[in-house]
Amino acid sequence: MEVEVGVQRHFPSTNCPIDDRTWVGWFSLWLEQMHPLLPLAKGYELSLLLTSDAEIQTINAQYRHQNQPTDVLAFAALEVDFPKSHELHPLTLGDIVISVETAERQAQQQRHSLSYELAWLAAHGFLHLLGWDHPDEVSRSHMLEQQEMLLQTAGIVMKIIPSGMTVRS
Repeated sequence: MEVEVGVQRHFPSTNCPIDDRTWVGWFSLWLEQMHPLLPLAKGYELSLLLTSDAEIQTINAQYRHQNQPTDVLAFAALEVDFPKSHELHPLTLGDIVISVETAERQAQQQRHSLSYELAWLAAHGFLHLLGWDHPDEVSRSHMLEQQEMLLQTAGIVMKIIPSGMTVRS
């Protein structure tokens, strides 16, 4: 299965401890895990934008009419039922946007690494691209379970940072 992940950084890469190869590896593993639920395709494409609070706020205001920063946005290319087959061309799943600044704050608040927080947000956005949502507590719980399974598949584990230490990786 071919997987193409376009990673863009509108944020200093020194603040993001995850390199492009790692992102591609994670999304590839997650697509393999979710493959039985996906339409048959030659491959899959998605994009990931790592950005600032200011830029994600602009995007959030434009598309969701919420003029505030957020941690992750997902724009699914297929908002309706997947086609049965996409064997000739890669299937475009959509775009994920993550604010590295918000991720840094959330990692600090939760006392875990920035890498873990970014992976958590990417897995959440990825599930949204596949049509998952959390309008109620039951679906939210189910989606969070699936997120944890994706992280475990990629060997991503939460590391608690002792209080008083700065979270960076």
